[in-house]
Amino acid sequence: MPGLPHGKPAGVPCPHLDEALRCGLFGRPERPTVCGSLKPAADMCGPDRAHAMHWLSELERATG
Repeated sequence: MPGLPHGKPAGVPCPHLDEALRCGLFGRPERPTVCGSLKPAADMCGPDRAHAMHWLSELERATG
């Protein structure tokens, strides 16, 4: 699986997601630290996937 040594652009899906949008690196030592440190919360996840994607895009924009 390809790594992300320089991160990824906002709005680009992680290449480690499977067809069901689950992390293919979950529980593996090569999973990036940032992924393990991002804890889901109600304000992030919201009522639907669109809300969560908007929240994550804003986080990427603010920290990119």
